[in-house]
Amino acid sequence: MTDGGTWADRRRGRQRDAHGPAGRGLPPGDVETVAKYLKERVYATFTGLAIVLVLAANVEHHDAPDALFSLVIGVVGITLAGLVAEMIAHLAAHGAFPDERGWHSMLRIAWGSLLTVATPTILLVLAVFDVMELETSLRVSAIVYLVTLGLSGWVAVRRARLSVWQQLIALAALVLLGVLVIGVQVLAHG
Repeated sequence: MTDGGTWADRRRGRQRDAHGPAGRGLPPGDVETVAKYLKERVYATFTGLAIVLVLAANVEHHDAPDALFSLVIGVVGITLAGLVAEMIAHLAAHGAFPDERGWHSMLRIAWGSLLTVATPTILLVLAVFDVMELETSLRVSAIVYLVTLGLSGWVAVRRARLSVWQQLIALAALVLLGVLVIGVQVLAHG
């Protein structure tokens, strides 16, 4: 290794200089957009999971079209709430509506939230057409949501500049908080 380091070290140094140490290759504005995108997806995922769990617990009182409608409306509702909250926050912080780039960013974030309902919607449509039992589609949807939340937490913890033990503690804390959130949401929707 020379005084300049390896080629990869010099490349990482250029990226760090260009985008800051927290950017991991993204310009600073994009880092904020990614954070907002992930945050809204997590909100929508928790909402979808809570709805699916409540529906699964009361499956004998619902049919597939009702379950599909409840899930889609619930996720669309939380997505619209997030979009309105973002608009209010932008107005308060900047004293004006967002420019074209800001609107594009907000809509991309909202679209990401809506995508969280894609797989469960497909599963519930299969139940509507009697290809799959409603109870099965709700359970598989719950698993999809749980895996999504688990992977989101794992990726976030892995990207953090923490030791392995700190990462494990952080992941355990996220799991416990996630269980608490799910419990509260199930109580609220139940």
